[in-house]
Amino acid sequence: MALSLDDLPNDVEKLKAMLFAISTETEAARAQTEAALAEKAKLAIERTRLEHEHAVLSAEVERVKQQNERLEHIVNVLRRAHLGRKSERISAEQMALALEDVETSFGADDGIAEKKNEIVRREGTNARRADRGHLPLHLPREEVVIEPEAKACPCCGGALHVIGEDTSERLDKILSRLRVIVTRRPKYACRSCTDGVVQAPAPNRLIPGGLPTEALVADVLEAKYANHLPLYRQAQMFAREGVQLKRSTLAYWAGFAAAELEPVHARLVEILKGSPKLFADETTCPVLDPGRGRTKTGYLWAIAREDRPWGSADPPAVAYLYAPGRGGKYAVRQLAGYSGILQVDGYVGYDALIDANRAGGLVILAYCWSHFRRRFCEIAAKGNAPIATEALERIGALYRIEGEIRGRSAEERRTQRQTRTKPLIENLKIWLETQLARVPGRSTIAKDIRYGLSHWEGLIHFLEDGRIEIDTKTVERSIRPITLNRKNALFAGSDEGGANWAIIASLIETCKLNDVHPHAWLTDTLTKLVNPWPASRIDELMPWAYPKLGPRAVNV
Repeated sequence: MALSLDDLPNDVEKLKAMLFAISTETEAARAQTEAALAEKAKLAIERTRLEHEHAVLSAEVERVKQQNERLEHIVNVLRRAHLGRKSERISAEQMALALEDVETSFGADDGIAEKKNEIVRREGTNARRADRGHLPLHLPREEVVIEPEAKACPCCGGALHVIGEDTSERLDKILSRLRVIVTRRPKYACRSCTDGVVQAPAPNRLIPGGLPTEALVADVLEAKYANHLPLYRQAQMFAREGVQLKRSTLAYWAGFAAAELEPVHARLVEILKGSPKLFADETTCPVLDPGRGRTKTGYLWAIAREDRPWGSADPPAVAYLYAPGRGGKYAVRQLAGYSGILQVDGYVGYDALIDANRAGGLVILAYCWSHFRRRFCEIAAKGNAPIATEALERIGALYRIEGEIRGRSAEERRTQRQTRTKPLIENLKIWLETQLARVPGRSTIAKDIRYGLSHWEGLIHFLEDGRIEIDTKTVERSIRPITLNRKNALFAGSDEGGANWAIIASLIETCKLNDVHPHAWLTDTLTKLVNPWPASRIDELMPWAYPKLGPRAVNV
């Protein structure tokens, strides 16, 4: 209730008491208001935290749901393998190989999730530490002591002394010899005060809380993707050293590495698509197909650059891209953004790239003489095939000229081809047309001749441009390692497994093309990436930027 002047007492003491009472009530009201505001702010912070945790849990539930779907499919495949018809049964070894890719994809998913969210990272680290066990005592130990940058007390400047340390063990490997790296981080405290404790921070790891060093993970990747050694066999080799590692654990490590290397792979693809000329090819990659109870046919598409035959300084490279199919739409997708010369075989799917309405620019298809020649080889191998034999002799003359001009400049190669090769090719075309008119239209030789004549424009592109090769053997050589891995693995466990396969194989094969040791490059690159490495310097991690080392010059 408002007071008037008449209500105020004339007595000074009473007036003071009244003012004090009003002041006390005001302070109490202010304190109550501030407490209410603080509580409201606290509730808002708690609400934000709960919303964040809910989002994290929702993402985790979705990820687990996807993993469960894959595992349910594996169970169905196992059931069919055990109870199905004999022709459909899968051996235990085949199933183990397929599970590697499923578990690798799990590791890649977890690696990405842990990079994005600290809560997931902390839970994953704690889980791995709780389940890691102890490393055998007979393995040699190498201690690494990480000291703080300064040993002076941050409070008073006094000298610090050790009061304890944190110790961790990680499994490492040097030239096929296992060892244990013991990392000690002493804690220093001040004798003059109680608040000056200093300790060096723990180094980042590819797999937080996990056993392996980056060098060991690199060794696992090199063994599988470069030396075609399946993970279950590697697990057996570890067991002979007294280290019990499950195949699923090795697959998990590979998945983490694939997730970490993905930006390097993406940049490699981007660099290749910026080249004026590329090779392209594709090969099958059988993949387990959830929901259908069998495998489906996926594909690894390879794009490669090899310009050393005409003296270019651009380093050779190859990148693999996984796709669930082989049609023209996948060719368009995998080569999105590329314009220039593309050397391919005669597969019709690449024709979609020369669509005038295609976004990204013009693509010129140069075809492969080796594929054309191979058709006549198959016929001549059966004997008594004069047309096929003469065709091989005529095409062989083209290859002899190419062997003589290999390594010369693009302009010199073009000049030699115009002078020496072009007349031979013009005569060859006339001869092929003549032979086609003589042989039965439905015969194999007629089909083979028509194949060459229908692709003639693409076959003769190399005459006008010294940068173009006569065939696509460059990319065919890059496909062979994938074929060898496929023979060992039989099929990938999932589409994600195929994508991880593409990432790691791309970088390892590019290392080999540039005479860089894959293990040394993987070790160094994974170590840099987990620290982390700035995105603006990603080009410094390309395999061709790494020193060329011999196998026994690797320093881990």
